[in-house]
Amino acid sequence: MSNHISQQPGKLVVIGIAGQIGAGKTSVGKYLNSGYGFFYIRYSQVLAEWLSEDPEGKANLQVVGWEVMAGGMQSELNSRLIARIPAQTNSAVDGLRHPTDFDSLKRAFGLPAFYLLYIESALENRWRRLSERFPTVEQFRQRESHPVEQHITTLKTNAFASIPNEGSLQELYSEVDAVLARIRNEKRS
Repeated sequence: MSNHISQQPGKLVVIGIAGQIGAGKTSVGKYLNSGYGFFYIRYSQVLAEWLSEDPEGKANLQVVGWEVMAGGMQSELNSRLIARIPAQTNSAVDGLRHPTDFDSLKRAFGLPAFYLLYIESALENRWRRLSERFPTVEQFRQRESHPVEQHITTLKTNAFASIPNEGSLQELYSEVDAVLARIRNEKRS
């Protein structure tokens, strides 16, 4: 079985990836890029290039992201992100955080092309993955309780699939492979 998903007209696939901090969104996005040839883009990358003085500072990006969200500029962020996605190219969009993100991508690409994946993982596993940045669970909880992170779980109701990430990367990739097989089958119909 090939890891290729057709890029013929009407067969375009744009995958949005949502989940809480440390769930594995970036791992999924990078796997879609390396394993399936998807163009890969992150909301945080667009946000950093647009407004951040320190593009690598994650804490700063949370603050800037909240300023965008609370300031009514989420639609502008989405317009900037969508403009960077090459036309008729299968793409993975990492880091949806707000219902506006889902609505913008759905409007831009349509339901025949746009699929949302929600990555789920227990708090302890998510913290363990990021323990170098957050030495204590309390520091991790503080970061994930930031206002910019508060709408993420509402996106789960719009997901084409919820993918558990409690084990190895290979297990996560197998889950992604299974979801892409479902998408491929839908595209054939």
